[in-house]
Amino acid sequence: MGAFKVTRVQTSPIDGQKPGTSGLRKKVKVFVQPHYLQNFVQSTFNALGADKMKGATLVVSGDGRYYSKDAIQIILKMAAANGVRRIWVGQNGLLSTPAVSAVIRERVGADGSKANGAFILTASHNPGGPNEDFGIKYNMENGGPAPEGITDKIYSNTTTIKEYLIAEGLPDVDISKIGLSNFTGPDGQFDVDVFDSASDYVKLMKSIFDFQTIKKLLSSPKFTFCYDALHGVAGAYAKRIFVEELGAKESSLLNCVPKEDFGGGHPDPNLTYAKELVARMGLSKSDNNADPPEFGAAADGDADRNMVLGKRLSYFDFRFFVTPSDSVAIIAANAVQAIPYFSGGLKGVARSMPTSAALDVVAKHLNLKFFEVPTGWKFFGNLMDADMCSVCGEESFGTGSDHIREKDGIWAVLAWLAIIAHKNKDNLGGDKLVTVEDIVRQHWSTYGRHYYTRYDYENVDAGGAKELMAYLVKLQSNLTEVNNIIKGIQSDVSNVVNADEFEYKDPVDGSISKHQGIRYLFEDGSRLVFRLSGTGSEGATIRLYIEQYEKDPSKIGRDSQEALAPLVEVALKLSKMQEYTGRSAPTVIT
Repeated sequence: MGAFKVTRVQTSPIDGQKPGTSGLRKKVKVFVQPHYLQNFVQSTFNALGADKMKGATLVVSGDGRYYSKDAIQIILKMAAANGVRRIWVGQNGLLSTPAVSAVIRERVGADGSKANGAFILTASHNPGGPNEDFGIKYNMENGGPAPEGITDKIYSNTTTIKEYLIAEGLPDVDISKIGLSNFTGPDGQFDVDVFDSASDYVKLMKSIFDFQTIKKLLSSPKFTFCYDALHGVAGAYAKRIFVEELGAKESSLLNCVPKEDFGGGHPDPNLTYAKELVARMGLSKSDNNADPPEFGAAADGDADRNMVLGKRLSYFDFRFFVTPSDSVAIIAANAVQAIPYFSGGLKGVARSMPTSAALDVVAKHLNLKFFEVPTGWKFFGNLMDADMCSVCGEESFGTGSDHIREKDGIWAVLAWLAIIAHKNKDNLGGDKLVTVEDIVRQHWSTYGRHYYTRYDYENVDAGGAKELMAYLVKLQSNLTEVNNIIKGIQSDVSNVVNADEFEYKDPVDGSISKHQGIRYLFEDGSRLVFRLSGTGSEGATIRLYIEQYEKDPSKIGRDSQEALAPLVEVALKLSKMQEYTGRSAPTVIT
């Protein structure tokens, strides 16, 4: 048992440490500056309060990106100095963001301890490496992200900090080996418990889904499967769940070895960045795979996001990329029948404001409580803690439920497999399985189709982005002028009947969130939404969301980009996108 003492290190505030919707994200070169990480961590301890940190149990892990191992050792030493009793670390510092939430909520230590919170080291779907992104966020004892009241305190503390505490004489802990390390300091014993990254999460998934039913599906010779972890932390779970528990072939896993730089790729599960999966699924124009799998899925760096794909039936058919907005609606529509966890019914459903209204239609049809919230999983967490929401999702490839307080990419894939298995429970020996395509088309036939696309303009000049948003707000004051402009662009596009900046009053705590996105709402149910994203590490990212609802069964099978082309033209010209950003095309289209 090693001994340490507490040292107070003098420091001063560093600009730019305001957490966004998902914590603090910056380039690695920013985080490695002297005192940068330490200032933020101490500001977090101070925001939480010494009374809550003394004797606490915290989780410290993340997606394994570059600088994580160094950051973990720094946080361990600072936690010890701030009176924390024990730290739980996933082996090799790896825990997916949903697994961290599960560990906080479910894990009980050998001594009966429960976690009080967690530092999660991730920049989610952003690239990793020495010249790329790093991030840190704090999750609370409910397993969800820190609320604005805490993140505001953290930021305020970063602007006034004068010193941080660190344990002098505490050696680096070997986080590659499972086991317990014991130390002593001024406040008594301090333990670091390195544990298996997957066990708690796998146990939770097995309590939610009928693994035997899914295993029967995966063992059918008619059903083929492919999962791409994009070299993110999902790889630490994929083999255990899909191969060892569910019997999938190991060859069905792509890029499932976690790497600090995500193999040089961009760990964002969309049609632009998941190139290998897209090619294997036969969705790539440059790689026409003659026999693609029936089902494909991908995860982002920290495994909280997901992408679902079905087999493409013809060379030009891109339809069975399942949009995240459709995905959450389809899961909600089938959850009670297909997922044992929900057999007693859904408490309610929720989506983020930019997400399409596909879930709204399901909620109305099934007479479910429905909530539209700002972007940020913490808003869903409030509803879940109040037993008001069971299933929720956002258009940025995030889907989840009240089993934890984060979005959960592997959960979403298992939900889809459970639905496919349920639809085929009496059909596994038949000539043809019910496919992803069949399920999506059946859903559209029942509820209508929400044509939907998102244009991302990444790392644009922050000044130009703010000017564009200010222009759009000003334009909202005169809808007659707006409609005149629109008719001059596309005469057959419906009129705008309402336009606003989205504002949300939380039904649980009464808090109000303003300036959550600029909306133009059309008479026929179409929408244009403009939003500045808080998930980038530099510059600004403008996200443009375009949606059109179609109830006519004869019109639900069109190519999405073709159906939306008139609205896209209206959006780009109405906003003067090229004029304000200097961009003639978006960085990513999803």
